[in-house]
Amino acid sequence: MSAHKPRILVVDDDPQIHRFLGPALDAAGYEPARADTGAAGLAAIANRPPDAVILDLGLPDMDGKTALERARAFYDGPILILSARDRELEKIEALDLGAVDYVEKPFHVGELLARLRAALRQRLNQKGTPAVIRAGDIEIDLIKRLVTRAGEPVRLSPREYDLLARLAEAGGRVVMHRQLLTAIWGPANADDVQYLRVFVGHLRQKLEPDPAAPRYLVTESGVGYRFVSD
Repeated sequence: MSAHKPRILVVDDDPQIHRFLGPALDAAGYEPARADTGAAGLAAIANRPPDAVILDLGLPDMDGKTALERARAFYDGPILILSARDRELEKIEALDLGAVDYVEKPFHVGELLARLRAALRQRLNQKGTPAVIRAGDIEIDLIKRLVTRAGEPVRLSPREYDLLARLAEAGGRVVMHRQLLTAIWGPANADDVQYLRVFVGHLRQKLEPDPAAPRYLVTESGVGYRFVSD
């Protein structure tokens, strides 16, 4: 597929939440992912960082605020808190720890999806990133996760898209090898520079007029890569 669904990780130990929220996310154009414990959620974020996380505070193995704090050490995407707790102090603590929003159980799926859309838009706005980035005949729609070249959809794997989007969002700045590897493949792969070179090579084959003399995906030797949109 040329358009990739934004991946949403739901961290909750309640099977009923996954049973109705998973299909609702899928129907709304997202790719739902599931974790039943805080440890499993943190591992899932590190292994393949999602576009957003929906995190329950009442987890069986650790307090949700602990999971939130640990996730924020290496993940910068939106985290929405989901909880049956209605204590004002806990909401404040969760927001102070880096949550972007808070939804109380029981909740309406429509409201949760609206808050999720707002969180994803807000992340782009905070970065000062336009929703659509253009370079030559290449167009990257960060909301639809769609890449076209000369008006035709470009087939990218989810990892290829994530890598291209990270570079495009940097606004022409160099993104270091380690930053890219950690953000897309997780901390365990932070030093696999050769792995990164292979994926950049794939992108150049699909997007560059002359892959051997890249115009858009430029190497900064020994440092990282830059996406040039001019």
